[in-house]
Amino acid sequence: MAAISWAAMSVAAPAQAETLTLTSPDGRIAVTVKDDAGQATYAVSFNGKEVIAPSKLGMLFAEHHGFERGMAITGSARAANDTTWEQPWGERRLVRDQHNELAVTFGTETDGPARNITVRFRAFDTGIGFRYELTAQPALQGDIAIVEELTQFSVGDKTTMWYTPSDEFNRNEYIYRVAPAGEVDDAHTPSTFRTTDGTYLAIHEAALVNYSSMSLDQLRPGNFQANLRNWSGGPKVKTSAPFTSPWRTIQIADKAVGLINSDIVLNLNEPNALGDVSYAKPGKYIGIWWAMHINDRTWASNKYHGATTAETKRYIDFAAKHGFSGVLVEGWNKGWDGDWFNNGDVFSFTEPYPDYDIKGLSKYAASKGVELIVHHETSANLTNYEKQLEAGLDLVKAIGSNYVKTGYVSDAGDAVWIDDKGIRHYEYYDSQRMIDHHMTVIKAAAERQIAMDTHEPVKDTGLRRTFPNWMSREGARGMEFNAWGTPPNPPSHEAMLSFTALLAGPFDYTPGIFDLRPNERPPVRPDMPRGDPKNRPQTTLAKQLATYVTIYSPLQMAADLPENYEKRMDAFQFIKDVEADWEQSIALDGEVGQWIAMARQGRKSKEWFLGALTDESPRDVSLALSFLEPGRKYRAQIYRDGPHAHWDYNPYDIVIEEKVVTGGDSFAVHLAASGGVAVRFIPVK
Repeated sequence: MAAISWAAMSVAAPAQAETLTLTSPDGRIAVTVKDDAGQATYAVSFNGKEVIAPSKLGMLFAEHHGFERGMAITGSARAANDTTWEQPWGERRLVRDQHNELAVTFGTETDGPARNITVRFRAFDTGIGFRYELTAQPALQGDIAIVEELTQFSVGDKTTMWYTPSDEFNRNEYIYRVAPAGEVDDAHTPSTFRTTDGTYLAIHEAALVNYSSMSLDQLRPGNFQANLRNWSGGPKVKTSAPFTSPWRTIQIADKAVGLINSDIVLNLNEPNALGDVSYAKPGKYIGIWWAMHINDRTWASNKYHGATTAETKRYIDFAAKHGFSGVLVEGWNKGWDGDWFNNGDVFSFTEPYPDYDIKGLSKYAASKGVELIVHHETSANLTNYEKQLEAGLDLVKAIGSNYVKTGYVSDAGDAVWIDDKGIRHYEYYDSQRMIDHHMTVIKAAAERQIAMDTHEPVKDTGLRRTFPNWMSREGARGMEFNAWGTPPNPPSHEAMLSFTALLAGPFDYTPGIFDLRPNERPPVRPDMPRGDPKNRPQTTLAKQLATYVTIYSPLQMAADLPENYEKRMDAFQFIKDVEADWEQSIALDGEVGQWIAMARQGRKSKEWFLGALTDESPRDVSLALSFLEPGRKYRAQIYRDGPHAHWDYNPYDIVIEEKVVTGGDSFAVHLAASGGVAVRFIPVK
């Protein structure tokens, strides 16, 4: 661990102070804070060029005077930090937190009593973060209802933007779009940008607790305002002073991969609050899951039920044979029969179906060195889950499991909670009520030493640093859309994720599909024929392997059926070998939505793995092996597209070969249309 070096200085600003500046440690990023004409604003430059034009700061309340005019800088404090901290698991073991800090206090007496608000800025070499801090003060007594956060991000109307829309029914599970920022109405974060002079930005938030999720709402072309999701029939945020907002983050880089190689979101979260989290072990799992999506099995308890004792034993045996640590089982508990999407109040989290012996299976799995991953689908009925939460988690612990995958399948505004009068309220999935719910679940799980994988979640904002039992999330279009989505995920999707959704944190994408045309097989269930043949993974087999390196999750699934892996054991070997926990990770090269090359070093083996993949355009790439020890020889086990590979008409053409390479060499490879390459580097002794 590096030694801590912290220096701080607090000064009272002159009464007429109008401008303060903060720079990053390397001097390339500058933040300028002003109080011109009674408005609190900030602007950001990179290498001397403006990337965020002057943008407003402030917030409004329902029953208190706000911070929107008559603002004057009344004080400031500066600090600097350079520390290194260790992750219990993650993309890299050691994380450096080097930043300069400026806390600016704005005071106002306009339209009411004197009051003040502090905006704390931190400038890193890879971007900035800032948040609002309100102290307890006479002008802000009692309950506070935030009705608007006035934070703006003026990126310019010609700036290119990659995003998903934020106000549609399917939460954040949409195909990414690209457009000039001036043509975008609303967007989820992270949203990624490229300015007209080629600088890359990503806007997101960090440490989202006791607040509402932020999306981006366009005010005028190229100028976005923080849009907070409101309570049902209420304000955006319910709070009281003192309080702090989440951090608003702007990552900045001159190359697209620079966004990936940034740790801003993690560094703006508080340190581990749980202590020993050795129970939250990274690993690879298989599961009774994909069979339901391709209509081979059902979640419901009929003759095609997937979650049976016999079928689960089959998966446990396969996991044990091939070194997988977990088996996920969906559909084991009562509540799946009928219209489960709309009947979230009937799920039981303690009662298995009669054909599923959960206690016997947990013992059987333990005897094989495998652990059950228990699934809790809530259909976003918060009250039903919260009432059963302790009993459900106690069962998980009683059977010897340390992992729960939760699900919140519902339309975006249909998360249900019932008040003490029996009135049903419908919330958005990313409202403050939902954020509070997830924190309740995470803390209850931590009390029982249980780790969580949340699907249909609130986006990740780096809270895995503070609560390391929150290991993975979904939060974007996953693999299941390739079974029944119309359209399925396009060839650009996996490359897009690295520069967008994955900037937020781990993503349980559930990769590794080996039957790339599942809807072309004869149906198993006469009552449910196969879907549209066009619904399939639009990748080559080699690209499926590459995603295990490019898409990060500490809980990494091999999502296909065991029998499909048994047909291609040569390619399956890479999934068996690749790790899920990393000593370090480096984004080597790529462009947003076009292609990505990642290198990661296993924390356990210290071996390096490389993954590269492309969109529908085939490309020849040459990658510097500078991450390997210079001059040392390595056996490179290579899984690459064959000479005739193409995602559409020849996805299975794969070449598996071994070569000796030397650290510092270049690695040249051809990527087919929607193809990829996966490599394991083993040091030669």
